[in-house]
Order: sequence, then C-alpha cells, then structure tokens
Amino acid sequence: MILNRQRSVRVALRPLERFLRRVKGELDLGGAELTVALVSDPAIARMNKTYRRKKGPTDVLSFPAVSLPRPLRIRARRRRAGAYLGDIAISPSMARRNATRLGGSLASELQALILHGVLHLLGYDHERDGGEMERFERRLRKKLGLST
Repeated sequence: MILNRQRSVRVALRPLERFLRRVKGELDLGGAELTVALVSDPAIARMNKTYRRKKGPTDVLSFPAVSLPRPLRIRARRRRAGAYLGDIAISPSMARRNATRLGGSLASELQALILHGVLHLLGYDHERDGGEMERFERRLRKKLGLST
C-alpha cells in the first residue's frame, strides 16, 4: 500500500503501486505486506533525527516489522507470505532533488527508493554488508528496467 502524506510534490500513485507489485513478485514475497508513506521533508527529517540521530531530511527510511540477523533468502521469503514486513517513508521532495542532480526522472527515483526500502525491510544493510546489498540491488534494477 502506498499512502501520500505530503502535498509538496505531485505524485502519480498507481504507477508506483504497479512497480511495488513487480518488486514483490521479483523478490518472491507472495502475499507479504508493507506500507510506503510519501512524506514531507520536515516529517522525514524528524524521523531521521528520532531513529537515526541524523540531522535533516533524507530520501528514504525503512522500519522493518522484525529485526533480522541477516537478509531473508528466497525460501524464507515464501514462508513469510502474508506477513507484515514493515514501513517505508520516502520524501518526494528529496527524490525530486536527487533526480535533478542525477539527470533522471522523479518517477524512476521514487521507484529506486521503493526498491531500496524493500531490501532494507528484508534485512539488507549496505552500511554493514560489504557490498552485498548494492550488488543485489544493481541486479534487481536491471531486471526491473531502472537505470543503475
């Protein structure tokens, strides 16, 4: 489910919902559920300060429902069908700035952030995994038609 809780940036939700279904299919998540909330810069800055002790807005934050010691593999993902994976908060304003800086579109940047957030919900952590998440995300981006 994708909720738009901000008014700064106009966002087409249906294409993002279709993309989220594709991500879930590619990751073999079956009926697992998660929520993506599109939020304002001030809202994500508050979350960033509260949960990461970092100042200012960021593009995406993930809040897994369950803390995992290592990323879920395919068989484990199937067993979690119907489970609630967690929540993802995305700032469309930050995504738009990133897209402009990188020369891409807002839609593609939002899709990339959704994918990135879902991987975090599955236990991937690019700050501690020696590049595992980055490599996996790059492969998924290609499969899903996102620029790398």
